[in-house]
Amino acid sequence: MLSTLEAAAIAATGNGKPKRDTYRHGDLRNALTEAALELARQGGPEAVVLRAATRRAGVAPNAAYRHFADRDALLHAVSQKAMAHLARTMEAEQAALPPAPDAVATARARFRAVGTGYVRFAQEEPGLFRTAFHVPGDMTHAAADTAAGGTGKTPFELLGMALDGLVENGLLPEARRPGAEFLAWSAVHGLAVLLIDGPLRGLHPTQAHDAGQHVIDMIERGI
Repeated sequence: MLSTLEAAAIAATGNGKPKRDTYRHGDLRNALTEAALELARQGGPEAVVLRAATRRAGVAPNAAYRHFADRDALLHAVSQKAMAHLARTMEAEQAALPPAPDAVATARARFRAVGTGYVRFAQEEPGLFRTAFHVPGDMTHAAADTAAGGTGKTPFELLGMALDGLVENGLLPEARRPGAEFLAWSAVHGLAVLLIDGPLRGLHPTQAHDAGQHVIDMIERGI
């Protein structure tokens, strides 16, 4: 004989089978990562929570543990995806460059586009930008496929390629090439953080753009 609860479940479905409150997802890991990416977009790394991600993906909370050992594992996956979004913004900035008169001008423009795209991403996607750099704590994944854009290159690799282009075209002495990524990266990242989280966040967009160009000018003169 059916219990009261069983009878209610059957009545709710109309087919004699109790209604499921979860479902089997064909690619649950990716669904959870995409759900968490949206949480990061809205609220930064602090918003990436396993329970919130499973709720957004429409699965039971314990389903996440089949793919992610804990919140840190999910946050790392989201950080890599956010980094890939950054790479694609930098690539788009380079792709939008007008034709240059020669190889020297092209190399310089592509280098500048890397910095411009970086700052633009921070301003347009502050939640993802913060999440991209929340983890990991070293350079272990700087060249990982999971952080790559459409060209297969990560943001760090795109910067490296742009610097190599400067060397190849006589704009950067080869002796000063080693470690140049870290000098350029530090300056542009510092400006990006000041624009979204620091005292420069109130700048007019035109002023923010000009500040970015001035920082890139400084980097060109300094490396």
